[in-house]
Amino acid sequence: MNLADMLTFADIGQLNRIADYYQCECKPNSKHELIQSILTTLGSRAFFEQQVRELNPVQLRFLNNLLFDPRQYLGIEELVAIARQSMDKKENETGASPRDLITRFHKSGWLFNGTTQHTKYLYQVPLDLKLRFRDVLSNHLRAEITNTSEPTMYRDEYHLLVDDLRLFLQYVQQHEIALNAEGMMYRRSQQQLMEHLHVSEELVGKAGWRFGYGRSFKDYPDRFALIYDYAFHYRLIREEQGMLQLTSAGEEKQAAEKSTEKTSEMIQLFRFWLRLYKGAIPNLASIVYWTGECADEWSTTESLFRQIGPFIQPFYYDTPETIYDNRIIKMMLHLGMLRIGEAADGRTVQMTAWGSRLADSCSSLSGDISPVLFDK
Repeated sequence: MNLADMLTFADIGQLNRIADYYQCECKPNSKHELIQSILTTLGSRAFFEQQVRELNPVQLRFLNNLLFDPRQYLGIEELVAIARQSMDKKENETGASPRDLITRFHKSGWLFNGTTQHTKYLYQVPLDLKLRFRDVLSNHLRAEITNTSEPTMYRDEYHLLVDDLRLFLQYVQQHEIALNAEGMMYRRSQQQLMEHLHVSEELVGKAGWRFGYGRSFKDYPDRFALIYDYAFHYRLIREEQGMLQLTSAGEEKQAAEKSTEKTSEMIQLFRFWLRLYKGAIPNLASIVYWTGECADEWSTTESLFRQIGPFIQPFYYDTPETIYDNRIIKMMLHLGMLRIGEAADGRTVQMTAWGSRLADSCSSLSGDISPVLFDK
């Protein structure tokens, strides 16, 4: 339902609150005048852009989270959860209330109650406002991106993640792989496997912390941990009696035609990655979407983070910058979504055509992606 429809269903009290918020000059007892005045005010692109520019970081994150939630209606507790998710620890300590945030959006006419007996205690964002907010935010973010020329050399991993998934399954099929008491592959097996893959990574050392980005993230390098968790989740491998083995499903996959499934497998890996990292980065899908919008040309990662970074919350010892560089940009490279190069301005990236396709899909699928729960 669009803004005009929701204003029509709103009672005169709410219309007056919205009109007062925007200082509209109209008769307070005329519903028709109130609606026309609000529509005229919000219909001005310059005014609408000003409203977005004046949002503080918490309000901006709350708006962003609402824009990428595909649920038609949200209950008050769901809204409170989204609002709380938009506030970091320091902001919570200042006494700011999630309900104050919701009230502010309700007064501004960005949130409305449902119009039926079953939905009157639920909330929704007008559909046309969602589209306008995305358009305005896109222009706002893109305006300050630093574009560069194509670097002389850059890295592009294409669909190598699928190839390495198959090489991993092949390695498990052809070797006896023992697991230690913690259930991880011994370092010697890991090193041999890395030499077997197209993209090798340094093994995880004992120093530092590693949690929150998947079941095996604590034991294995980032890219391989994604491959391992994917294979384990879809029961292509099993850990049994201290050994890592291929399942019957894994054997069937190895025997299947290799060339015809790459694209669909990459889409499945991409969606799995969103689910796997959602616990640590709840609004990951929106970050991927905005990166796709802002990096259609070669762009510096510094300017991308400057614009998109405010949407990212810290996760324990991971700062927003670390999350963007290591958990998002690097993994988008592994998923074939980004090319990464070096220029005089520092590191630069550009979305691939494949990456743009996946990033665009994030505008509609983010709320449909539930975190991955592993079975032992």
